[in-house]
Amino acid sequence: MEVRVLGPLVAQLDHTSVVPSAAKPRQVLALLALHAGQVVTVSTLLDELWGDAPPRTAPATLQTYIRQLRRRLATALGPTAVRGPKDVLCTRYGGYALDVAGPCDATEFQRLSAAGQTALREGSVREASVLLHQALALWRGPALADVQIGRALEVETVRLEETRLGALDARIEADMRLGRHTALLGELTALAAQHPLHETVHAQLMLALYRCGRPSHALGIYQRLRQCLIRELALEPSTRLQRLHQAILRADPVLESPEPAVSEGAAPRLRPLTPASV
Repeated sequence: MEVRVLGPLVAQLDHTSVVPSAAKPRQVLALLALHAGQVVTVSTLLDELWGDAPPRTAPATLQTYIRQLRRRLATALGPTAVRGPKDVLCTRYGGYALDVAGPCDATEFQRLSAAGQTALREGSVREASVLLHQALALWRGPALADVQIGRALEVETVRLEETRLGALDARIEADMRLGRHTALLGELTALAAQHPLHETVHAQLMLALYRCGRPSHALGIYQRLRQCLIRELALEPSTRLQRLHQAILRADPVLESPEPAVSEGAAPRLRPLTPASV
């Protein structure tokens, strides 16, 4: 069974979709898919579907949704399948579990992202860039973009989005170490607009602008971020960002682009030239 949650929900057997059109059965399938191979308790499913105000008939209605999902699975499996729908959507003590033998994009994303960030920490910059590009390419939009989100799914989608942002920060850092600052300018400008309080994105944009010969624009980014932080949070920029600002003002040589050997992916002799190292 193929499951994809990094975008609109996809769940299919032999290229036949088993995703229901009704909102609440779709929620049930999405929550089971995110915890594939694990038991999702009845209480968790009820909380996802109805929150603090479940109707008296909620447990029976949930069983109806499970039967509907199993009917869709039975249709996709066909009459000659070795496994039946109850083998795929299993009843377990206290809940249900989805037995997914095929690929899941969220699992693959987390594997590639972890491997990429490990490679980056170990100085394998080109390998890190490749792995993190592959991880982020699995995203087709916001997680579960076409699913109604309750409390349990909200926790999972927020977790996935935070993981995605962490992978994105690492991928941009790897690309910066490879000397790709010019190519990153458009992406970083858009990210800074989307995340006006995200210091790492603004630091990366400032460094990219400086390396492209635009120090005044880099300083302008700092001032706009500082004003936004003070207005929204009553906070000054972090010490790390203030150090980067001062380094730009004095044209510190440490901010210059990496040497060609680093751009080719060799382990740098000097500390990485990234906002975090200023």
